[in-house]
Formats: sequence, structure tokens, C-alpha cells
Amino acid sequence: MADAAGPVTAAVRDGVIAIARAAADAILAVYAEDFDVIRKADASPVTAADLAAHRVIVDGLRALTPDIPIVSEESAVVVPAEERRAWTRMWLVDPLDGTREFVKRNGEFTVNIALIDNGVAVFGVIQAPVTGALWHGAPGHGAFVREGDRDTALHAPRHDPARPVALRVAASRSHRDPRTTALLERIGDVTPVPLGSSLKFCRLAEGGMDVYPRFGPTSEWDTAAGQAILEGAGGAVLDPQGRPFRYNQRDTILNGDFIALGDPSLPWRDWLDPRD
Repeated sequence: MADAAGPVTAAVRDGVIAIARAAADAILAVYAEDFDVIRKADASPVTAADLAAHRVIVDGLRALTPDIPIVSEESAVVVPAEERRAWTRMWLVDPLDGTREFVKRNGEFTVNIALIDNGVAVFGVIQAPVTGALWHGAPGHGAFVREGDRDTALHAPRHDPARPVALRVAASRSHRDPRTTALLERIGDVTPVPLGSSLKFCRLAEGGMDVYPRFGPTSEWDTAAGQAILEGAGGAVLDPQGRPFRYNQRDTILNGDFIALGDPSLPWRDWLDPRD
């Protein structure tokens, strides 16, 4: 399926983009009406929009790449970890990332679709339904924002240590904890940027934000597409030991702590509490 241009063919890339846009349309159809909010077993919210987007994406990916299994946040059947870890490739999907933002109707939610190859997020697409913005990328092959059928390349900017500036740091609207607050204090001169969902990765890739620290639970489908795009733009998603994030390697689908950087040369180790 791969070609010299990247981990997927142009036909698969454009097919996934079309699927993401169709999922966004399904989400907006619910967003325009009154909708109920159901609480899952972990107390996280789910709506008819999550389920509608899930159906669009799963049906679309099965038709586009029938040989690649799919793990979606809204899958009714949980694949046993032993079976899942035996897969070489898989699609990792969050049909509606930022359901809390969807419920608040602030527009800061996305569709996330990522291709995982031997644990690495090798291709990702993020669609913002309300604005229509769409990003896609692959580590080593670039990151792009697509408008219509036209791609514009993204390059996360580099910082000059001789000319320090206030770093723009993601401050989640729905997830803020004491460890993040302490990290912001250790960085010192910061400009907090509140933003929901995987849009934070896109903002990093575009150069509109510098650092996204996250302590506490996220799931692999929350970060995989964003990591592929950010790394395509020259950024990084690292664990506290400096290792790139990997996927489908453990029994759990939950991530550990991470820090996402537009410029990986920033002194991020100095900002972490050594007790973490």
C-alpha cells in the first residue's frame, strides 16, 4: 500500500480525507439539533454524533482498506489485547475527539484518524467539523493543511535561544491539573493558550503554539493522528524519558504522560519535576 511518497498511497490518503469530511458532516447534522448526552462506564460523555461519525469512518475504512483492522473509541466490541498486539498495522480512530467541547458547543472538537504501523503513528488526518479545517501528515513526509483539494505545507518554527520569547503553552479547557500548573511556573515566561481536543497538535504544527504538556489520562486515539501530523511538521511527542510515543504495545489503550513540542530542541527536561 505504501509508495515512495509516504506510508500510504495518494488514493488512500485522499480516501481517508474524504471519510473524515463525511464524518464531520454527520457530526454537524447532530450539532445543529438538540441532542442527548449519555455517560459511559468511565463517566465520559457520548452523543449521537460520536456514534454517527463512528459508523461513517468504520464503513469507509473497511471499504478503502479491507485488510487493515480498526480500533475506534466507539467500537461496541473490545478487541482482546493479545489479538490487537499481533496486528502489524491498524487504524486508530476517535470519531469525535472533544465530546465535552461538543456538548459545550464551543466548536473545539475534531475527527481523528491515524494509521499505526508496528507501533508508530505513520499517517494521520484531523478534521475540524465547525471550521472545515483539515490537517494531514506523516513523519518524514511532511504535514499539510488542506483547503478544498489544495495542500499547504506546515513547518513548526524553531526557537533561537539567544532571543528568548514567551512560550505559548496549551492549557486545556476541560483538563487542567496541579502538575500542569506547576510546569507552567517552571517554564516561567508563558502565554497560556486554551484549546480543546487534538486541535492543540495542529496548532503546534502550524506554529501557533509551542508546548502541549499533558499529565493524566488520555487514550491512544486521542494522540496518534496529532502525533503523525506534528512529527510531519518537525515537532515531537515524547514521554517524560524523552522517548517518542508508541501505540498498540500494551494491554491498555491508555497513554502515559507526555509533552508535545513544536521545536524538540526546547529545554523540556528542565520543566519536568524529577519526581514525576
